[in-house]
Amino acid sequence: IIMSKNAAKGIESLRNSGLLTYIIPELEEGCEVEQNKHHIYDCYRHNLESLAYSAKKNFDFDVRMAALLHDIGKPRTKRGIGDSATFYNHEIVGAKMTKKILNRLKFPKKDIESIVNLVRYHLFYYNVDEVGESSVRRLIRNVGLESVEKLLQLRMCDRIGSGCPKAEPYKIRHLKYMVEKVSKDPVSVKMLKINGKEVMDILGLSPSPKVGMILDILLEDVLNEPKRNNKRYLKKRLIELSKLDDDRIE
Repeated sequence: IIMSKNAAKGIESLRNSGLLTYIIPELEEGCEVEQNKHHIYDCYRHNLESLAYSAKKNFDFDVRMAALLHDIGKPRTKRGIGDSATFYNHEIVGAKMTKKILNRLKFPKKDIESIVNLVRYHLFYYNVDEVGESSVRRLIRNVGLESVEKLLQLRMCDRIGSGCPKAEPYKIRHLKYMVEKVSKDPVSVKMLKINGKEVMDILGLSPSPKVGMILDILLEDVLNEPKRNNKRYLKKRLIELSKLDDDRIE
């Protein structure tokens, strides 16, 4: 059903026949759950319209499933009514629900990880004048460079499913440009010019969580300024960190 051209109609047929209750009952929680001024459909219909667009664009399976499930956490996080309704942390709740659903349906581990990741980060914030290169690097760090394009596809599905006329406004096109611009920058601990063994050797540490914490701090420095990803700077920073109490490192 999900990979068909009429994926949304297929899901609706499951609901009309009563079968959806036995497959993904969590989806039906969104029926008649009205959203705020940014949406014209209830939660269930919004998810369906998002799926319909993903099928129309022939997106991959994980993007289609994420489109169907991306707002599944909204009914459980809704506070308030009408245009002022809020759904704080629905992406976190939704990711947990998605993982539970997909495990129950015995999806392959790789698919589960990809879909849950997309649901978890689908609400990423991006405004051209407010978000800089370091924030884009952090987005890539969070979702993985290989998943950024799929995350942008999910955002397009989300927009159309909300009733927006354009799937790919200037903001999304600009973000694509920014991702391409910083794609070669270090965005993970593995890309640092220093590794865990060197950290232990320089600081005289044994293998412990502290080593990972120190590498994370170094990565934060490099995310802010990629030019810092050189041995000279990183070793100097290590010495500075060694003088701090463990509580300050954590």
